[in-house]
Amino acid sequence: MDITRIATDTRRSRAVVYNNMVFVGGQTADDRSQDIQGQTNQTLAKIERFLAEAGTDKSRLLTAQIWIKNLERDFAGMNEVWDAWTAPNAAPTRATAQCDLGASDILVEIIVTAAVA
Repeated sequence: MDITRIATDTRRSRAVVYNNMVFVGGQTADDRSQDIQGQTNQTLAKIERFLAEAGTDKSRLLTAQIWIKNLERDFAGMNEVWDAWTAPNAAPTRATAQCDLGASDILVEIIVTAAVA
């Protein structure tokens, strides 16, 4: 089976398609001046673009990992955006954790895996 790498540089691929699955690496917001809801919206929009490029969409999500800088402060706000974004009756498995992220102004990072149609 072929491996398709999407948006690859020397460090990483933004997404990898293999065996009818797409693995979207950790995505963050481009405009990090936004609050948790703004950053979550931007991050999910990027994920949707990579899913589309891989030939699938959010209705085929299998699992998600969500990393939040400040869980106590931002969990509810992130969930508002997440809940509105997920496809009806197609919520993936999900884990959410607090962690130090790659830069001080990143509030959320999301990783997903989806089936490719």
